[in-house]
Amino acid sequence: MLRTSLRTAFIFAWVVLAVFLAQSTLSCAQETPFSAALKTASAPVPPAAVAPISFVSTPQETPAPHRFWDRENSVLFVAVAASGAADFCVTRANLANGGRELNPVARMFTGSTPALAANFTLETGGVVGVSYLFHKTGHHKLERLTSVVNIGASGFAVGYGLTHR
Repeated sequence: MLRTSLRTAFIFAWVVLAVFLAQSTLSCAQETPFSAALKTASAPVPPAAVAPISFVSTPQETPAPHRFWDRENSVLFVAVAASGAADFCVTRANLANGGRELNPVARMFTGSTPALAANFTLETGGVVGVSYLFHKTGHHKLERLTSVVNIGASGFAVGYGLTHR
């Protein structure tokens, strides 16, 4: 029984990881000037038309700044809140049936439902705050990644909690 539920939890974690990696490889795919020069070098080109390849690093264009509350962040924050709410519901149900909280930080708040709800609410607010910090410092990929990691962790916790009722 335990082996089957652990296998289910690990499969769920691998699926979340695969989706995350597929999304990140699509968003990180870039073509450098050197790879573009290699593609054009394979085609027959007259010698006068070949541009010299520079091996000196040139600063790349910075991505256009975006508003913090754009559509993508709004969707991610709603997903963070929804996964946190699902984690709260499953955790509360498991605690009511004699289970115990595995997260040592959240374990301090398991004595009352309002304290547990405040913990999950503050967790969601913390994700938004860290994401905003990354936004202000120009780390826009980390800004989005913060929400994605939290959604994955809460999703894993929900899956684990549902399989260990």
